[in-house]
Amino acid sequence: MENVLLVVHLILALGLIGIVLLQRSEGGGLGMGGGGGAMTGRQAASAMTKVTWGFAIAFLATSIALTIVAGTRSGSGSVVDLLPPPAAEDGGVALPPVGEGLLPPSATDAPLTPPRSE
Repeated sequence: MENVLLVVHLILALGLIGIVLLQRSEGGGLGMGGGGGAMTGRQAASAMTKVTWGFAIAFLATSIALTIVAGTRSGSGSVVDLLPPPAAEDGGVALPPVGEGLLPPSATDAPLTPPRSE
């Protein structure tokens, strides 16, 4: 079910991109220019406009459907719960506690290796 919705969603997205690119540009952004748009009365809806609205509504419907399907399939746990526990003290690699070792060494810290005497 989810895969079918995903394929339909992808086809709708590509169709929406294509139909928007095929439409005539009226120049200027946000309906400014071209003799029509937001400043005039109701514009006659062409076939391309109706198809664009159809693709947009179908795209939003599949988006909502995919969200609902993904929400019902998800568990109540977190991805962090799937991580293995930290390694023991027997030579395994363990991460330092949060906040420890993240700051640069200060002047009072001892160097890791003693200075070489020559």
